[in-house]
Amino acid sequence: MTTIAPPALGEPEVAAVPALVASADRRIRLFNRCCAGILVALALIWLVPLAWAVDTALKPNAETTRITWWIENPTFDSFRAIFRDTDILSWYASSFITSALAALGTVVTGSLAAYALSRMRFRFRGVWFWFILIGIMIPQQVLIVPQFREMDGLNLLNTYWAVALPQIPLAIAVFIFKQFFDGLPRELDEAARMDGAGFFRTYRRIVLPLARPVVSAVAIFSFVWSWNHLLWPLLAVTNPKLMTIPVGLATVQGTYGIRYADTMASAILGALPLVLVFLLFQRRIVEGIAGTGLKG
Repeated sequence: MTTIAPPALGEPEVAAVPALVASADRRIRLFNRCCAGILVALALIWLVPLAWAVDTALKPNAETTRITWWIENPTFDSFRAIFRDTDILSWYASSFITSALAALGTVVTGSLAAYALSRMRFRFRGVWFWFILIGIMIPQQVLIVPQFREMDGLNLLNTYWAVALPQIPLAIAVFIFKQFFDGLPRELDEAARMDGAGFFRTYRRIVLPLARPVVSAVAIFSFVWSWNHLLWPLLAVTNPKLMTIPVGLATVQGTYGIRYADTMASAILGALPLVLVFLLFQRRIVEGIAGTGLKG
């Protein structure tokens, strides 16, 4: 059998290969530098309002009427006034308790619903899944009146449960968990059943530990979303001691009026916990999003 050898490259072709590789490397480096420059520019644009808020909060209220970055008499009086004249510590506690309850409930209910939709076989399973996803398109404001009447009927108004319970059902959490569970090998479930494990034991001992990155991401996003929620806590809680941070800061800003330093100080104190959450758990967030197959 005759074999045909590939045509040999001539000297011009061999000499052109390093040049092509070098040109490709230059284009890749140029592209990376352009991307880095764009990211730095966007980061600076995002940081300008934050820097302006800090700059304003460190000024006396009398100096905030002049538009300048220079602080003649830096002071922490605005921050001290927030802690002295408001119940911000109680608001922090209320926000943390309600957000933690909402995040825990979202993870438990969302993962159970997604695991059932991913592994169980029943009639109209696809219809039920799409029915859940419709909840993403329903504005939360539409549900305010029935939720308020329900909480009132259960005598839960002015409690932490009144704020947390309506925020637990989260359709996007079911979708994220289902995307992850669909990617897990079904052989794991079959091996667990052969060892005598039931549905809930398989979910608790095998599936949920594998979903730790997704659990972390959903819990963090749910926590942040609940922390920033304003409309429902504003209606469900009237006790100043039980107000959450957004509701409490809204009353502070309404009280202070044109005292911009105090307003900016309250805004910084309200956003500071969320910044710390993202700084501490940013790796978990990235791993959770990457593990769901939603990378784009």
